Amino acid sequence: MAGESTRLKGLLGGQAAGKLAKHRGIETVGELLAFWPRRYRSAEADLGNPRVGDFLVAVARVETANARPMAKRRGRMLEVVITDGSSRMRVTFFDARGHEHKLLPGREFLFAGTVSEFNRQRQLAHPGYATLEEAAALGELGDADHTGLIPIYRHVPGVHPWTITRCVRLVLGQLDDVVDAIPEAVRRRRDLLDRGAALRAIHAPRDDSDVAAGKRRLQFEEAFVLQCILGQRRLAAASVVTQGRTPREGGLLASFDERLPFELTAGQELVGREVLAEMARPTPMHRLLQGEVGSGKTIVALRAMLAAVDAGGQAVLLAPTEVLASQHAASIRSMLGDLAEGGMLGGDEHATRVALLTGSMSTARRREAMLEIASGEAGIVIGTHALLEDKVTFADLALVVVDEQHRFGVEQRDALRAKGGTPPHLLVMTATPIPRTVAMTVFGDMETSTLRELPRGRQPITTHVVPVHRPGWVDRAWQRVAEEVAVGRQAYVVCPRIDGDDDQVDGIDLVAEDGVLDDEHDDGERLDDERPQRPLAAVNEVIETLRAHPALQGLTLEVLHGRMTPEDKDAVMARFHSGDVDVLVSTTVIEVGVDVPNASTMVILDADRFGVSQLHQLRGRVGRGSDPGICLLVTASESETAAERLTSVAETTDGFELAQIDLSQRREGDVLGTAQHGVRSQLQHLSVLKHGTIIEEAREDAQALLTEDPEIGGHPQLRETIASWLDAEQAAYLEKG
Repeated sequence: MAGESTRLKGLLGGQAAGKLAKHRGIETVGELLAFWPRRYRSAEADLGNPRVGDFLVAVARVETANARPMAKRRGRMLEVVITDGSSRMRVTFFDARGHEHKLLPGREFLFAGTVSEFNRQRQLAHPGYATLEEAAALGELGDADHTGLIPIYRHVPGVHPWTITRCVRLVLGQLDDVVDAIPEAVRRRRDLLDRGAALRAIHAPRDDSDVAAGKRRLQFEEAFVLQCILGQRRLAAASVVTQGRTPREGGLLASFDERLPFELTAGQELVGREVLAEMARPTPMHRLLQGEVGSGKTIVALRAMLAAVDAGGQAVLLAPTEVLASQHAASIRSMLGDLAEGGMLGGDEHATRVALLTGSMSTARRREAMLEIASGEAGIVIGTHALLEDKVTFADLALVVVDEQHRFGVEQRDALRAKGGTPPHLLVMTATPIPRTVAMTVFGDMETSTLRELPRGRQPITTHVVPVHRPGWVDRAWQRVAEEVAVGRQAYVVCPRIDGDDDQVDGIDLVAEDGVLDDEHDDGERLDDERPQRPLAAVNEVIETLRAHPALQGLTLEVLHGRMTPEDKDAVMARFHSGDVDVLVSTTVIEVGVDVPNASTMVILDADRFGVSQLHQLRGRVGRGSDPGICLLVTASESETAAERLTSVAETTDGFELAQIDLSQRREGDVLGTAQHGVRSQLQHLSVLKHGTIIEEAREDAQALLTEDPEIGGHPQLRETIASWLDAEQAAYLEKG
């Protein structure tokens, strides 16, 4: 008998097991049973109304069968006409061998194949087929009268459709070791099948209700196990003791607030109170701060950092790129003024120092910054991954702020937190809005604060799609850039690549031209490497083209990308910020944090190769001053999916709505894999958008179970499942809390 960890090779034989492993990564019984049917077909499928491209499954009788020599190549082809009693369809095999002695007039078969068209007639070319006896033996047709649902699996190259079904049924017949992670009491309360019954309902259903019950059970299981993991993290975090950090009256934070030249929004004030209250507790804060592009997250984070310094500690801000780290350091020093000149002539009596540490600073500058950090002279520290090095030490690290969390792994975040004498408080920021159910699933071990309103004075941004096949529109885009510069404003031009042969830009993957394949509708025949690839815009090529463009003559253009030295990047940004550069041709290094109020226009080339959220982030760089912003999305794609994606961005500036669209168009496993390290990188059956009710019910049940049994000692099968979700490195993270 087999358990879910049993290797398929010993059960199925080398050929089928080898192809399943090669093409779908399926090597164990559990992985095969997790290979759900993509859809189901009734045996009574109608032959009369198929559409070209449909995957048709039907029981039909052979009416005629004729084999004949082919006109232009060797061999014989077989032409068959099948009927379901009311409609007919042609079936064609370009090699009659192996078929003409089986497909005899009068015999019934179960046919499965993709509908095509030839000479204006629908046909099946080289379909799979099985006799009714063979299909019944597989359980395809349910009982003897050929009722029941037929599962349709994703195509596995070199494997007949019925072979997959036969493999699954063989495994189900031998399966006796089914670990059920959901306790019986929870199953009863939620009216859920046990795991074994759910697997049979998915792979051998009698009707649609079986399928629905099986799916619901397995979706709930994923949500429940994940919520138990997150719940244990919350309990572990709550048990950690640290030093509460309360700002002193009349200190650094109070001085900063008195000097603010603008009023905080209601959201900033509310979140600020939440953060300060949590920092005052003897349990480390563990909070996610999300907000729209330009919603003022930096001010909230800076006030928290000043509170940490006021309380005698240090605060560190971890940024994903040197450009962003430098921008944060410059803007924070500017906002603080003499409050950032601690120990210096002219510095305020409450002042501190702001230190910047990046990987490619000169040795002398690094040594100076590290001394300020180690001595505590620098109360606010800003940097990149360089802060994670062992030789970087802090006098008293009280608060860790992580900007753009999705760019960092949990290990990196914890390496920084470990530098505190007592566990520091943690504030994680993201400018990518997160739908509620995603936050519950991805960041369920953190409290979440959201900034929705924009600060007063932020200008609207108008977005237009510019198709390359309309040259007049493209020329007008460059004319618009020239017009904006002529009245004293500046522009960004964003390219997906640095040079013409790049596959990535500063570590950010380009998306497929027509988006991620949808497993629910793709038959697995289309391969990315078969699609002709058009050359994408590259910074070093585009700037030469723009310098030669008639509309841009006389303008100052410069480039910015991740391969430049930090000194060169800083110099370019300084010139752009001061207005000495009219047009900045850049990669996505300007996606977050870059704040140039005079920049009013952005042109994004090959915009179809960026995700929805990334496009929203990029255009957030304009409209930050007194002038309205304009964003032009230039595309050469003819893909409908890409057109829909760009139209969505053009039609709304609501980041939360766009986040929903972005998630619906991407594999959710990709989202979870980058954000929620510590659990397996892909939820196979649970959709965080579609299954909000299931997630909420699972969270409620997980919290109730953990309240009674925090160690889950009374539920060994649940413990076993949780362990299977975590590898050694991830388990080490849990031990860190």
